[in-house]
Amino acid sequence: MAKDTHVPASVTSADVARLAGVSRATVSFVLNDTQGHRVSAGTRARVLDAAKQLGYVPHAAARSLRAGRSNLVLMPASVSAIGRLVSDWTDDLHSELDQLGYTAVLHAGRFADPLDAARAWAELRPVAVIALDGDRFTAQAADVLGRAGVRGLLAFAAHPVEGVYTVGFDHARIGATAAEHLIARGRTRIGVVIPQERGLGTLARPRLAGAESVAARHMATVTPVELAYTRESATALARRWRSLDLDAVFTYNDEYAALLLHALQAEGIAVPDEVALVGCDDLVLAALQQPPLTTVRLDMPSAAQIAQALHELIETGRAAPVPSVEPVLVERETT
Repeated sequence: MAKDTHVPASVTSADVARLAGVSRATVSFVLNDTQGHRVSAGTRARVLDAAKQLGYVPHAAARSLRAGRSNLVLMPASVSAIGRLVSDWTDDLHSELDQLGYTAVLHAGRFADPLDAARAWAELRPVAVIALDGDRFTAQAADVLGRAGVRGLLAFAAHPVEGVYTVGFDHARIGATAAEHLIARGRTRIGVVIPQERGLGTLARPRLAGAESVAARHMATVTPVELAYTRESATALARRWRSLDLDAVFTYNDEYAALLLHALQAEGIAVPDEVALVGCDDLVLAALQQPPLTTVRLDMPSAAQIAQALHELIETGRAAPVPSVEPVLVERETT
């Protein structure tokens, strides 16, 4: 028997209009929530009910053509690697953008060249791009996106980028904050964890550099220490810890800190007596460890502030500055 390859026809707004007994224009007004067009509550209800019965979903690309611009806000997927703190903040940002009429999507592509990344993003014709890993953004990449009609370019970065609305986020200051605290506590041989997970090295290396810059001004040394986020990797590191001759460690974030803390304790290495330990992000789990983790809290501008700034960029091409990301040491018992 021949296989049935029939593909059902797509449901269109004309189908919704026929079932609801209204014009296609009325369907468009209702489903796109078009301002300036009055539709009675009864008519609106009939249109929404018809769309639901037929399983009709508006065509985003067609809607963008009618409106003259997209409502798509693209976020490179590297944000998901930054940590749980920023991931939760990103969820809030999605909600804030939704309230302003935008649809935020993650782009999963990974690119060694910022220009290649910009070209891939430009193909989707977003109205805006938000890059939390903005230190790789370049003026050339911004130009490619601008020529593709992207109205809002917002990057979290250590230094301003020409053509990009930049929010200060210097990862070197995070490492420096941790190192300053450890040195103030008399620690002079500091390890800095470099996560082996893909995508985290670009964030960990500036944190390492920040710690090194502080150590260079004191009688202290900094040693990079590789660690994967697995029990096996942490155990292997803990078993050779004493051979590293380190009396402190900055662990990139609280999750790696908790992992290493338990591995060190399992090997009989006392924290903080033998090794002081600092995490980052001030997650809930940090205060729940035994002993509770010293950490670096990241005070970020609110998701609402970023969403509003992006909206202003899209609408007017400019926006008022928002606060930079500020690292703040939260001292507990691991140091």
